[in-house]
Amino acid sequence: MVRNRDIDIIKNMKTIEWLKAELLTNMAYLHKTLVNNEDNTKENLEDAISNVILQTYILGKRLGLEFEDIDSALKENIKLNLIEEHKIEKWYGDLSKLLDYLSSR
Repeated sequence: MVRNRDIDIIKNMKTIEWLKAELLTNMAYLHKTLVNNEDNTKENLEDAISNVILQTYILGKRLGLEFEDIDSALKENIKLNLIEEHKIEKWYGDLSKLLDYLSSR
């Protein structure tokens, strides 16, 4: 006899696999958008990138992580990259801008 708990575990596993596929699909869409200049509009880029971020958060949740913990890990990752003087920070200052943005929310 299949129990409700077993069904929930199977449903969660299928959801995780589906989210992984969706994440890959949206990463491919982002690459395609960047390659095809005619599709490389601000709206298409925002859509692709926001979908990747959304699916990453939801995948983390399905894997047992809390949104707050993901945000905290992201901030710590940024701080580590600032200490290690990541090239993107040196060239553009993007990491400190992102950390400021995340800290202000």
